[in-house]
Amino acid sequence: MPRRLGIWSAATIVVGIIVGSGIFRVPSSIAAEVGSTGAIALLWVIGGLITLCLALSLAELSVLYPRAGGNYVYLREAYGPGLAFVYGWTFLLINPAIWAGIALIFAEYLAHFVSMQSGTRHAVAVGLIAFATLVNCCSVRWAVAIQNVATTAKAVALFAVAAAIFMLGSPSGGALDRAPTFDVPSFGSFGVALVSVLFAYEGVVSFCSLSGEVREPARALPRALTLGIGLVIVLYLSINAAYLYALPLEDVASSMLVATDATMKVAGPAAASLVAGLVMLTTFGTVMACALADPRVFYAMAQDGLFPRSIGALHPRFQTPHVAVLVSGAIAMAYASLHNFEELTAIFILGLWPFYTLSAIAVIVLRRKAPSLARPYRTPGYPFVPAIFAAASLLVLGNSLIEQTRVTVVNIVITLAGIPVYYLWQALARRRNPQ
Repeated sequence: MPRRLGIWSAATIVVGIIVGSGIFRVPSSIAAEVGSTGAIALLWVIGGLITLCLALSLAELSVLYPRAGGNYVYLREAYGPGLAFVYGWTFLLINPAIWAGIALIFAEYLAHFVSMQSGTRHAVAVGLIAFATLVNCCSVRWAVAIQNVATTAKAVALFAVAAAIFMLGSPSGGALDRAPTFDVPSFGSFGVALVSVLFAYEGVVSFCSLSGEVREPARALPRALTLGIGLVIVLYLSINAAYLYALPLEDVASSMLVATDATMKVAGPAAASLVAGLVMLTTFGTVMACALADPRVFYAMAQDGLFPRSIGALHPRFQTPHVAVLVSGAIAMAYASLHNFEELTAIFILGLWPFYTLSAIAVIVLRRKAPSLARPYRTPGYPFVPAIFAAASLLVLGNSLIEQTRVTVVNIVITLAGIPVYYLWQALARRRNPQ
Protein backbone atom coordinates (compact mmCIF):
# COMPACT_ATOMS: atom_id res chain seq x y z
CA MET A 1 0.00 0.00 0.00
CA PRO A 2 1.18 3.56 -0.70
CA ARG A 3 3.10 5.33 2.09
CA ARG A 4 0.99 8.46 2.58
CA LEU A 5 1.34 9.23 6.31
CA GLY A 6 3.84 11.72 7.72
CA ILE A 7 4.91 12.15 11.35
CA TRP A 8 2.11 14.53 12.34
CA SER A 9 -0.64 12.49 10.67
CA ALA A 10 0.71 9.34 12.31
CA ALA A 11 0.89 11.02 15.73
CA THR A 12 -2.68 12.31 15.46
CA ILE A 13 -3.84 8.78 14.63
CA VAL A 14 -2.10 7.53 17.80
CA VAL A 15 -3.94 10.18 19.82
CA GLY A 16 -7.17 9.60 17.89
CA ILE A 17 -7.24 5.87 18.59
CA ILE A 18 -6.34 6.22 22.28
CA VAL A 19 -8.51 9.18 23.31
CA GLY A 20 -12.02 7.82 22.99
CA SER A 21 -14.73 7.27 25.55
CA GLY A 22 -12.42 6.13 28.37
CA ILE A 23 -11.53 9.57 29.70
CA PHE A 24 -15.26 10.31 30.21
CA ARG A 25 -16.08 7.04 32.02
CA VAL A 26 -12.90 5.65 33.58
CA PRO A 27 -12.10 8.43 36.13
CA SER A 28 -15.23 7.65 38.15
CA SER A 29 -14.52 3.92 38.44
CA ILE A 30 -10.89 4.65 39.40
CA ALA A 31 -11.95 7.06 42.14
CA ALA A 32 -14.40 4.47 43.44
CA GLU A 33 -11.69 1.77 43.53
CA VAL A 34 -8.82 3.66 45.19
CA GLY A 35 -10.49 6.56 47.01
CA SER A 36 -7.54 8.98 47.23
CA THR A 37 -6.27 11.79 45.00
CA GLY A 38 -2.62 10.78 45.24
CA ALA A 39 -3.41 7.21 44.18
CA ILE A 40 -5.48 8.49 41.25
CA ALA A 41 -2.62 10.65 39.99
CA LEU A 42 -0.14 7.82 40.52
CA LEU A 43 -2.34 5.43 38.54
CA TRP A 44 -2.53 7.73 35.51
CA VAL A 45 1.24 8.29 35.59
CA ILE A 46 1.98 4.57 35.96
CA GLY A 47 -0.47 3.72 33.19
CA GLY A 48 1.16 6.28 30.92
CA LEU A 49 4.67 5.01 31.65
CA ILE A 50 3.63 1.38 31.07
CA THR A 51 2.07 2.40 27.77
CA LEU A 52 5.21 4.37 26.87
CA CYS A 53 7.34 1.26 27.53
CA LEU A 54 5.08 -0.66 25.15
CA ALA A 55 5.29 2.11 22.55
CA LEU A 56 9.12 2.24 22.70
CA SER A 57 9.26 -1.54 22.29
CA LEU A 58 6.79 -1.54 19.39
CA ALA A 59 8.72 1.28 17.73
CA GLU A 60 11.73 -1.03 17.23
CA LEU A 61 9.49 -3.78 15.87
CA SER A 62 7.58 -1.42 13.58
CA VAL A 63 10.84 -0.08 12.10
CA LEU A 64 12.17 -3.62 11.75
CA TYR A 65 8.99 -4.75 9.93
CA PRO A 66 7.34 -1.60 8.51
CA ARG A 67 4.41 -3.32 6.86
CA ALA A 68 0.66 -3.66 7.19
CA GLY A 69 -0.56 -5.82 10.05
CA GLY A 70 1.57 -4.42 12.85
CA ASN A 71 1.44 -6.64 15.91
CA TYR A 72 0.33 -9.65 13.89
CA VAL A 73 3.54 -9.39 11.83
CA TYR A 74 5.75 -9.03 14.94
CA LEU A 75 4.22 -12.10 16.59
CA ARG A 76 4.54 -14.11 13.39
CA GLU A 77 8.21 -13.25 12.96
CA ALA A 78 9.04 -13.92 16.63
CA TYR A 79 6.88 -16.95 17.41
CA GLY A 80 5.50 -18.36 14.16
CA PRO A 81 2.18 -18.31 12.27
CA GLY A 82 0.18 -20.32 14.83
CA LEU A 83 0.42 -17.75 17.61
CA ALA A 84 -0.01 -14.91 15.12
CA PHE A 85 -3.24 -16.52 13.88
CA VAL A 86 -4.60 -16.84 17.41
CA TYR A 87 -3.85 -13.15 17.94
CA GLY A 88 -5.70 -12.26 14.74
CA TRP A 89 -8.63 -14.45 15.79
CA THR A 90 -8.85 -12.69 19.16
CA PHE A 91 -8.41 -9.29 17.51
CA LEU A 92 -11.22 -10.08 15.05
CA LEU A 93 -13.63 -10.75 17.92
CA ILE A 94 -12.56 -7.87 20.14
CA ASN A 95 -11.86 -4.75 18.15
CA PRO A 96 -15.07 -4.43 16.11
CA ALA A 97 -16.92 -4.64 19.44
CA ILE A 98 -14.91 -1.66 20.67
CA TRP A 99 -15.90 0.32 17.55
CA ALA A 100 -19.51 -0.52 18.31
CA GLY A 101 -19.26 0.48 21.97
CA ILE A 102 -17.72 3.84 21.13
CA ALA A 103 -20.30 4.46 18.39
CA LEU A 104 -23.08 3.79 20.90
CA ILE A 105 -21.63 6.44 23.23
CA PHE A 106 -21.72 8.86 20.27
CA ALA A 107 -25.42 8.06 19.85
CA GLU A 108 -26.12 8.42 23.58
CA TYR A 109 -24.72 11.94 23.62
CA LEU A 110 -26.45 12.86 20.35
CA ALA A 111 -29.66 12.11 22.25
CA HIS A 112 -28.86 15.16 24.39
CA PHE A 113 -29.68 17.30 21.34
CA VAL A 114 -32.26 15.11 19.58
CA SER A 115 -34.73 12.97 21.50
CA MET A 116 -34.52 9.33 20.40
CA GLN A 117 -35.49 5.88 21.59
CA SER A 118 -33.08 3.00 22.21
CA GLY A 119 -33.62 1.50 18.76
CA THR A 120 -32.86 4.83 17.10
CA ARG A 121 -29.64 5.15 19.09
CA HIS A 122 -28.49 1.76 17.85
CA ALA A 123 -29.37 2.85 14.30
CA VAL A 124 -27.29 6.03 14.72
CA ALA A 125 -24.33 3.94 15.96
CA VAL A 126 -24.66 1.66 12.94
CA GLY A 127 -24.80 4.72 10.69
CA LEU A 128 -21.61 6.17 12.18
CA ILE A 129 -19.76 2.87 11.66
CA ALA A 130 -21.11 2.68 8.10
CA PHE A 131 -19.83 6.20 7.39
CA ALA A 132 -16.38 5.41 8.80
CA THR A 133 -16.30 2.18 6.79
CA LEU A 134 -17.29 3.92 3.55
CA VAL A 135 -14.69 6.69 3.94
CA ASN A 136 -11.92 4.19 4.69
CA CYS A 137 -12.90 2.06 1.70
CA CYS A 138 -12.82 5.01 -0.68
CA SER A 139 -9.81 7.05 0.38
CA VAL A 140 -7.02 6.79 2.92
CA ARG A 141 -6.24 10.44 2.24
CA TRP A 142 -9.78 11.57 3.10
CA ALA A 143 -9.90 9.26 6.12
CA VAL A 144 -6.62 10.68 7.42
CA ALA A 145 -7.75 14.27 6.76
CA ILE A 146 -11.00 13.76 8.71
CA GLN A 147 -9.07 11.98 11.45
CA ASN A 148 -6.50 14.80 11.72
CA VAL A 149 -9.20 17.47 12.03
CA ALA A 150 -11.24 15.45 14.55
CA THR A 151 -8.23 14.56 16.70
CA THR A 152 -6.83 18.10 16.76
CA ALA A 153 -10.25 19.50 17.60
CA LYS A 154 -10.93 17.04 20.41
CA ALA A 155 -7.47 17.50 21.97
CA VAL A 156 -7.87 21.28 21.90
CA ALA A 157 -11.40 20.96 23.28
CA LEU A 158 -10.32 18.70 26.16
CA PHE A 159 -7.50 21.06 27.10
CA ALA A 160 -9.99 23.95 26.85
CA VAL A 161 -12.43 22.18 29.19
CA ALA A 162 -9.64 21.60 31.72
CA ALA A 163 -8.51 25.23 31.45
CA ALA A 164 -12.08 26.51 31.82
CA ILE A 165 -12.62 24.45 34.97
CA PHE A 166 -9.42 25.81 36.52
CA MET A 167 -10.19 29.43 35.53
CA LEU A 168 -13.90 29.51 36.40
CA GLY A 169 -13.95 27.09 39.30
CA SER A 170 -12.70 27.21 42.85
CA PRO A 171 -10.71 24.57 44.74
CA SER A 172 -13.00 25.08 47.73
CA GLY A 173 -14.97 21.89 48.11
CA GLY A 174 -13.02 20.06 45.43
CA ALA A 175 -10.84 17.02 46.05
CA LEU A 176 -7.67 19.09 45.51
CA ASP A 177 -8.66 21.47 48.29
CA ARG A 178 -6.79 19.23 50.73
CA ALA A 179 -3.36 17.60 50.67
CA PRO A 180 -3.21 14.48 48.47
CA THR A 181 -3.15 11.08 50.13
CA PHE A 182 -2.08 7.70 48.79
CA ASP A 183 -4.39 5.46 50.81
CA VAL A 184 -5.88 2.54 48.87
CA PRO A 185 -8.19 -0.21 50.16
CA SER A 186 -5.94 -3.01 48.89
CA PHE A 187 -3.34 -3.93 46.30
CA GLY A 188 -6.12 -5.75 44.43
CA SER A 189 -8.19 -2.58 44.18
CA PHE A 190 -5.17 -0.68 42.87
CA GLY A 191 -4.66 -3.41 40.25
CA VAL A 192 -8.30 -3.35 39.14
CA ALA A 193 -8.11 0.44 38.81
CA LEU A 194 -4.91 0.09 36.78
CA VAL A 195 -6.77 -2.15 34.31
CA SER A 196 -9.27 0.68 33.78
CA VAL A 197 -6.44 3.18 33.28
CA LEU A 198 -4.73 0.92 30.75
CA PHE A 199 -8.06 0.55 28.92
CA ALA A 200 -8.14 4.35 28.58
CA TYR A 201 -4.58 4.22 27.13
CA GLU A 202 -5.50 1.40 24.71
CA GLY A 203 -4.61 2.02 21.06
CA VAL A 204 -0.83 1.97 20.57
CA VAL A 205 -0.86 -1.54 19.12
CA SER A 206 -3.70 -0.71 16.73
CA PHE A 207 -1.70 2.17 15.30
CA CYS A 208 1.16 -0.17 14.38
CA SER A 209 -1.13 -1.86 11.86
CA LEU A 210 -0.55 1.24 9.70
CA SER A 211 3.25 0.90 9.71
CA GLY A 212 3.23 -0.04 6.03
CA GLU A 213 1.68 3.31 5.09
CA VAL A 214 4.03 5.67 6.98
CA ARG A 215 6.67 7.60 5.03
CA GLU A 216 10.29 7.23 6.18
CA PRO A 217 9.30 4.63 8.80
CA ALA A 218 12.71 4.46 10.50
CA ARG A 219 12.41 8.14 11.43
CA ALA A 220 8.65 8.71 11.56
CA LEU A 221 7.32 5.69 13.48
CA PRO A 222 9.29 6.12 16.74
CA ARG A 223 8.62 9.87 16.76
CA ALA A 224 4.90 9.45 16.07
CA LEU A 225 4.52 6.86 18.84
CA THR A 226 6.42 8.82 21.49
CA LEU A 227 4.86 12.16 20.50
CA GLY A 228 1.36 10.67 20.51
CA ILE A 229 1.77 8.95 23.90
CA GLY A 230 3.34 12.07 25.40
CA LEU A 231 0.39 14.20 24.31
CA VAL A 232 -2.10 11.69 25.71
CA ILE A 233 -0.35 11.52 29.11
CA VAL A 234 -0.37 15.32 29.45
CA LEU A 235 -3.99 15.48 28.30
CA TYR A 236 -5.17 12.78 30.73
CA LEU A 237 -3.36 14.27 33.71
CA SER A 238 -4.78 17.72 32.91
CA ILE A 239 -8.40 16.65 32.57
CA ASN A 240 -8.27 14.41 35.66
CA ALA A 241 -6.79 17.27 37.69
CA ALA A 242 -9.65 19.47 36.47
CA TYR A 243 -12.28 16.93 37.58
CA LEU A 244 -10.70 16.74 41.03
CA TYR A 245 -10.35 20.53 41.22
CA ALA A 246 -14.08 21.02 40.66
CA LEU A 247 -15.61 18.06 42.49
CA PRO A 248 -15.15 16.29 45.82
CA LEU A 249 -13.69 12.81 45.52
CA GLU A 250 -17.01 11.25 46.52
CA ASP A 251 -18.79 13.04 43.67
CA VAL A 252 -16.16 11.94 41.14
CA ALA A 253 -16.55 8.34 42.30
CA SER A 254 -20.36 8.36 42.07
CA SER A 255 -20.73 10.35 38.85
CA MET A 256 -21.68 8.56 35.64
CA LEU A 257 -20.97 11.74 33.63
CA VAL A 258 -18.00 13.21 35.47
CA ALA A 259 -16.97 15.59 32.67
CA THR A 260 -20.49 17.01 32.50
CA ASP A 261 -20.81 17.33 36.27
CA ALA A 262 -17.44 19.05 36.67
CA THR A 263 -18.13 21.51 33.85
CA MET A 264 -21.69 22.23 35.00
CA LYS A 265 -20.47 23.07 38.50
CA VAL A 266 -18.27 25.89 37.20
CA ALA A 267 -20.19 27.00 34.08
CA GLY A 268 -23.84 26.15 34.72
CA PRO A 269 -26.38 24.01 32.82
CA ALA A 270 -25.31 25.29 29.40
CA ALA A 271 -22.09 23.35 29.90
CA ALA A 272 -23.98 20.08 29.45
CA SER A 273 -24.40 20.82 25.75
CA LEU A 274 -20.72 21.74 25.45
CA VAL A 275 -19.59 18.46 27.00
CA ALA A 276 -22.10 16.42 24.98
CA GLY A 277 -20.69 17.92 21.80
CA LEU A 278 -17.14 17.23 22.98
CA VAL A 279 -17.94 13.58 23.66
CA MET A 280 -19.52 13.24 20.22
CA LEU A 281 -16.44 14.77 18.59
CA THR A 282 -14.13 12.50 20.59
CA THR A 283 -16.00 9.28 19.86
CA PHE A 284 -16.42 10.19 16.19
CA GLY A 285 -12.67 10.64 15.82
CA THR A 286 -11.95 7.36 17.59
CA VAL A 287 -14.30 5.33 15.38
CA MET A 288 -12.67 6.90 12.31
CA ALA A 289 -9.18 6.05 13.61
CA CYS A 290 -10.12 2.46 14.47
CA ALA A 291 -11.69 1.94 11.04
CA LEU A 292 -8.46 3.20 9.50
CA ALA A 293 -6.04 1.03 11.51
CA ASP A 294 -7.67 -2.23 12.64
CA PRO A 295 -8.58 -3.81 9.25
CA ARG A 296 -4.88 -3.84 8.30
CA VAL A 297 -4.42 -6.85 10.62
CA PHE A 298 -6.91 -8.93 8.64
CA TYR A 299 -5.47 -7.65 5.36
CA ALA A 300 -2.00 -8.86 6.40
CA MET A 301 -3.33 -12.24 7.57
CA ALA A 302 -5.12 -12.74 4.26
CA GLN A 303 -1.90 -11.88 2.42
CA ASP A 304 -0.23 -14.71 4.38
CA GLY A 305 -3.03 -17.15 3.55
CA LEU A 306 -4.32 -17.29 7.15
CA PHE A 307 -7.61 -15.61 6.20
CA PRO A 308 -9.51 -15.88 2.88
CA ARG A 309 -7.42 -14.34 0.12
CA SER A 310 -10.21 -11.99 -0.92
CA ILE A 311 -9.85 -10.11 2.40
CA GLY A 312 -6.31 -9.18 1.32
CA ALA A 313 -7.46 -7.47 -1.87
CA LEU A 314 -6.59 -3.83 -2.60
CA HIS A 315 -9.15 -1.69 -4.38
CA PRO A 316 -7.83 -1.14 -7.93
CA ARG A 317 -8.70 2.57 -7.91
CA PHE A 318 -8.46 3.70 -4.27
CA GLN A 319 -5.57 1.42 -3.19
CA THR A 320 -7.33 0.67 0.11
CA PRO A 321 -7.84 -2.78 1.72
CA HIS A 322 -11.54 -2.32 1.10
CA VAL A 323 -12.65 -5.91 1.74
CA ALA A 324 -10.89 -6.03 5.12
CA VAL A 325 -12.49 -2.68 6.01
CA LEU A 326 -15.92 -3.93 4.95
CA VAL A 327 -15.58 -7.15 6.98
CA SER A 328 -14.52 -5.25 10.10
CA GLY A 329 -17.27 -2.69 9.62
CA ALA A 330 -19.93 -5.36 9.11
CA ILE A 331 -18.96 -7.12 12.36
CA ALA A 332 -18.94 -3.80 14.23
CA MET A 333 -22.38 -2.90 12.86
CA ALA A 334 -23.74 -6.27 13.97
CA TYR A 335 -22.37 -5.68 17.48
CA ALA A 336 -23.87 -2.16 17.57
CA SER A 337 -27.27 -3.53 16.54
CA LEU A 338 -27.43 -6.26 19.17
CA HIS A 339 -25.61 -5.09 22.31
CA ASN A 340 -25.25 -2.16 24.69
CA PHE A 341 -22.00 -0.49 25.75
CA GLU A 342 -21.54 -2.47 28.97
CA GLU A 343 -22.01 -5.79 27.19
CA LEU A 344 -19.51 -4.82 24.51
CA THR A 345 -16.73 -3.73 26.86
CA ALA A 346 -17.03 -5.95 29.94
CA ILE A 347 -16.07 -9.15 28.14
CA PHE A 348 -13.25 -7.83 25.99
CA ILE A 349 -11.16 -5.42 28.09
CA LEU A 350 -8.32 -7.86 28.87
CA GLY A 351 -8.42 -10.07 25.78
CA LEU A 352 -5.38 -8.69 23.98
CA TRP A 353 -3.01 -8.00 26.88
CA PRO A 354 -1.35 -11.45 26.83
CA PHE A 355 -0.39 -10.74 23.21
CA TYR A 356 0.92 -7.29 24.12
CA THR A 357 3.16 -8.98 26.68
CA LEU A 358 4.47 -11.33 24.00
CA SER A 359 5.06 -8.37 21.69
CA ALA A 360 7.28 -6.64 24.21
CA ILE A 361 9.22 -9.87 24.78
CA ALA A 362 9.49 -10.23 20.98
CA VAL A 363 11.98 -7.34 20.98
CA ILE A 364 14.33 -9.54 23.04
CA VAL A 365 13.47 -12.70 21.06
CA LEU A 366 14.19 -11.08 17.70
CA ARG A 367 17.46 -9.51 18.91
CA ARG A 368 18.62 -13.11 19.43
CA LYS A 369 16.72 -14.80 16.59
CA ALA A 370 17.61 -12.28 13.88
CA PRO A 371 20.69 -10.36 15.08
CA SER A 372 21.86 -9.51 11.57
CA LEU A 373 18.76 -7.51 10.60
CA ALA A 374 19.37 -3.77 10.26
CA ARG A 375 17.95 -1.87 13.22
CA PRO A 376 18.00 1.86 12.45
CA TYR A 377 15.98 2.38 15.65
CA ARG A 378 16.64 0.47 18.86
CA THR A 379 14.47 0.54 21.96
CA PRO A 380 16.13 2.87 24.50
CA GLY A 381 16.84 1.22 27.82
CA TYR A 382 16.89 -2.25 26.25
CA PRO A 383 16.28 -4.85 27.69
CA PHE A 384 14.77 -3.10 30.71
CA VAL A 385 12.01 -1.19 28.85
CA PRO A 386 10.39 -4.27 27.25
CA ALA A 387 10.99 -6.26 30.44
CA ILE A 388 9.27 -3.55 32.54
CA PHE A 389 6.22 -3.62 30.30
CA ALA A 390 6.09 -7.43 30.27
CA ALA A 391 6.39 -7.62 34.07
CA ALA A 392 3.73 -4.93 34.59
CA SER A 393 1.42 -6.64 32.13
CA LEU A 394 1.78 -10.01 33.85
CA LEU A 395 1.03 -8.41 37.22
CA VAL A 396 -2.11 -6.77 35.81
CA LEU A 397 -3.26 -10.05 34.24
CA GLY A 398 -2.56 -12.03 37.41
CA ASN A 399 -4.43 -9.53 39.55
CA SER A 400 -7.35 -9.57 37.12
CA LEU A 401 -7.57 -13.35 37.31
CA ILE A 402 -8.00 -12.98 41.08
CA GLU A 403 -10.19 -9.87 41.20
CA GLN A 404 -12.17 -10.25 37.94
CA THR A 405 -12.14 -13.99 37.47
CA ARG A 406 -15.20 -14.38 35.24
CA VAL A 407 -14.22 -11.70 32.72
CA THR A 408 -10.62 -12.95 32.58
CA VAL A 409 -11.66 -16.57 32.09
CA VAL A 410 -14.05 -15.60 29.28
CA ASN A 411 -11.18 -13.81 27.52
CA ILE A 412 -8.93 -16.86 27.95
CA VAL A 413 -11.63 -19.11 26.46
CA ILE A 414 -12.07 -16.78 23.47
CA THR A 415 -8.31 -16.82 22.85
CA LEU A 416 -7.90 -20.59 23.26
CA ALA A 417 -10.76 -21.19 20.84
CA GLY A 418 -8.49 -19.79 18.14
CA ILE A 419 -6.13 -22.80 18.42
CA PRO A 420 -8.50 -25.44 16.95
CA VAL A 421 -9.67 -22.87 14.39
CA TYR A 422 -6.05 -22.45 13.24
CA TYR A 423 -5.54 -26.20 12.79
CA LEU A 424 -8.87 -26.48 10.98
CA TRP A 425 -7.84 -23.66 8.65
CA GLN A 426 -4.50 -25.35 8.00
CA ALA A 427 -6.26 -28.63 7.19
CA LEU A 428 -8.59 -26.88 4.75
CA ALA A 429 -5.62 -25.14 3.16
CA ARG A 430 -3.85 -28.50 2.64
CA ARG A 431 -6.97 -29.93 1.01
CA ARG A 432 -7.16 -26.99 -1.37
CA ASN A 433 -3.45 -27.19 -2.18
CA PRO A 434 -2.36 -30.81 -1.64
CA GLN A 435 1.11 -30.17 -3.12
